[in-house]
Amino acid sequence: MRLAELMAALSLATDLGMGQPMEKAMRGCLLALELARRLNADADTLHDVYYLALLQHIGCTSHAYEWAGYAGGDEIAMRTHAVTFANSPMSEVMNAFVHHAGRGLPLPKRAALVAAMVRNGSRRFAFVSATQCEAAVCLAQRIEMPAGVLSGLAHGLETWNGRGGPKRLRGEELNFAARILAVAHDAEVFERVGGLDACTTAVRKRRGAAYDPAVADAFLAAGHDIFQAVPPGPLWDAVLAAEPQPHVLISEMGLDGVACAFADFIDLKLPFTSGHSRGVAALAGSAAALMGLDSHDASALHRAALMHDIGRIAIANGIWEKPGPLSTPEWERVRLHAYHGERILSRTPALVDICALVSLHHERQDGSGYHRGSTAAQLSGSARLLAAADAYQAMTQERPHRPAMAPDEAARQLRAEAGAGRLERSVVECVLEAAGHARARVRADLPAGLSEREVQVLRELCLGRTNRQTADRLHIAERTVGHHVQHIYNKIGRSTRAGAALFAMEHGLV
Repeated sequence: MRLAELMAALSLATDLGMGQPMEKAMRGCLLALELARRLNADADTLHDVYYLALLQHIGCTSHAYEWAGYAGGDEIAMRTHAVTFANSPMSEVMNAFVHHAGRGLPLPKRAALVAAMVRNGSRRFAFVSATQCEAAVCLAQRIEMPAGVLSGLAHGLETWNGRGGPKRLRGEELNFAARILAVAHDAEVFERVGGLDACTTAVRKRRGAAYDPAVADAFLAAGHDIFQAVPPGPLWDAVLAAEPQPHVLISEMGLDGVACAFADFIDLKLPFTSGHSRGVAALAGSAAALMGLDSHDASALHRAALMHDIGRIAIANGIWEKPGPLSTPEWERVRLHAYHGERILSRTPALVDICALVSLHHERQDGSGYHRGSTAAQLSGSARLLAAADAYQAMTQERPHRPAMAPDEAARQLRAEAGAGRLERSVVECVLEAAGHARARVRADLPAGLSEREVQVLRELCLGRTNRQTADRLHIAERTVGHHVQHIYNKIGRSTRAGAALFAMEHGLV
């Protein structure tokens, strides 16, 4: 498969993490290629420009935690604001940050943040820039990017006049592709926000300071034509068509490596999620073997587990880090991360199976999950397994609102979820066995994740008995029977007694 497809998908994630509209990086990529050609760049430089543009913000999760601290919890809002003064003189950068820091916080907290920014803002920016560049290079190395791209990422925050960071390189010391992208990246923002005249003014102002004068002059001479060469969108097909030849292809093994890089990129966003995605993938892989999944489904599940939380990037750290209960608006934003993950991965044909699983990793069999509210009949065995593995791994890791659970307590809670009809019991037992727990005795051949008690209630339902009659026969409360009936309908995807009876007959339950 083409590496460009995967990097284009990753660029959508970094767009969201930087508070930008999706396809911002793609538009910048096409602008940068057009600008590079007007500078008579050679084939290797065009290749470097292409991938550097898509990966420019691959380090954005590495300092999300720090940015959130400066921004009162919403690093994405701060970045949305910050992109408009990228490559400005430090005095302008500081002024903009001071005016934006801590917006929405109570006045004393905001005052403290502003004071800290004034006191040591330069040192903080130096730390953030060093963190971003180092993380970007490390992740790109894992994707086996060539030396020119790695160098460009390392120089991504440097400026022509040597006053950027973190290495304080200047002039011709800067990677050529990075010099081109600096102009293209900013021009994309300035033109989108203020139009071509504002864009031209901003580029002219930064010429010789942030930008290589030759690159700035090439843009100033043909800015209108450069923008005209970029289609209005959608840009997915245009970006794939623009990849310089020869196209970079990767193997199945290469895809596994990229998926691992995605996992670490995701988990860098929050200190307490370090290793979460790899842990989910390890659990899911071992449980898949216990369930007897075929090799194709097992591979798709493992990769989906590595990428399952990619939609987290779009949600501000302050929400994930909140130590108390979430408000309704905050909870709605959390629910959206499964949707964002689906949208990020959905355009890549090679990731169709993976995308479907990623979109379902918070669904529950009784319809109480998100973002679709799917029920058991709509969830594959792989989707159920991923949900259980994710839940267990999260339970055993520390979170801001609770300490990490002991393994036995996590197992007890996971089994309680199965008992309540939210997770499939047989899948839960496979996940727990993969985690080192003894497997409880459970029938693995009941369809749609039905429990033994639910099968008993289903049989009574097929016989036309009322909830009261079923309660008397099974010696349980009438209200409990009602809950069981609703869970049964949700799990089997039927809504009438006749539909339930047909399901029971099809599966030999009566």
